[in-house]
Amino acid sequence: MRVLKQEESKKSSSLWSWGAVIVLLLAKGKSLLALLKLGKFGGALLSMAASIWAYALIYPWTFALGFVLLLFVHELGHVIAAKRKGLPVSAPVFIPFVGALIALKKHPQDAVTEAYMAFGGPLLGTVGAVAVFGAACITDSPLLFALSYVGFFLNLINLLPIHPLDGGRIATAVTRWLWIAGLVGGLVVIIYLKSFVFIIIWCMFAFDLFKKYILRRSNQQSETETDSFLFPVGHLQEQGMLIPGPEHRRELPYTTYSDREGRQYVKVMWDSMDFEGTVALPRQGIVERVHVYKIEHLEAENGLHLRIHVAVDYIVLENDTYYEVPMASRLKFGAGYVGLASFLGVMMYLVHQVGNVTL
Repeated sequence: MRVLKQEESKKSSSLWSWGAVIVLLLAKGKSLLALLKLGKFGGALLSMAASIWAYALIYPWTFALGFVLLLFVHELGHVIAAKRKGLPVSAPVFIPFVGALIALKKHPQDAVTEAYMAFGGPLLGTVGAVAVFGAACITDSPLLFALSYVGFFLNLINLLPIHPLDGGRIATAVTRWLWIAGLVGGLVVIIYLKSFVFIIIWCMFAFDLFKKYILRRSNQQSETETDSFLFPVGHLQEQGMLIPGPEHRRELPYTTYSDREGRQYVKVMWDSMDFEGTVALPRQGIVERVHVYKIEHLEAENGLHLRIHVAVDYIVLENDTYYEVPMASRLKFGAGYVGLASFLGVMMYLVHQVGNVTL
């Protein structure tokens, strides 16, 4: 059986993976920035050479070269997609035993653009792996079969809906509920691969979700919008109704609605006083309570008036316009995502059957 790595190299591979990750974390990205300053392609070529050298310490140099070239094709897909969307990016930078990346000089303005750019990598990477598989079938080369299998596998792993993997970015244009599937699927991959790098990626992703959807909401502070209403109560006095004094406090029932421009209003009611009023909120929010916090008695020619001061306590909603994706785009990206992942799985099975390759 042809295999992708020899048993005697496993220990060495593990040590190199640990070392590469630790160096990357300690450097805090400064080394990557230094590479980018060498010119548009200088940093890419230097980092490619360093990656080939590092992988060649463990695998045959021909496999190391082919593997890095497959990574290059994958990153080139991101570059092409970014250029089509008018987003300036750096040349790819390669990190031994971690992968490769490109630096965005301008962030996407919406989830559709982010997903489009993310999709370019695994799409072109799959094309590259298919080309290698075709060459393997023609030449019956164990090396090319192994490279094609690795190419399909890496692009499939990249489709896991976990940030910062490509699948996590594509999920922003499909549904963010896929991130939950990514948490579960990520654990399965960690158990299967026993990859220290993937453990770090998964933990960072889980912590980011915790901050974004649990910690941030629990720490949200209520804001208050106040308004006052002048209300005649002379007719209520004539009916013998007890008029509340200046120290009177109470919560009021309410309903909320928004106009076509998206501005939110809170309609407040005090049934026993036959009073209604509307408070306009400066921003969209979730109303927690509406209450009277002050009452003034004012005498006028036509009788007693009350100035009722009302406060609306609410939590401001975050701006989620970034994730507003037309349904047609959701369906398109969803179909492409499922289709590409399925194709990669089928191709891995085919390479295993034809080339007798496995991890």
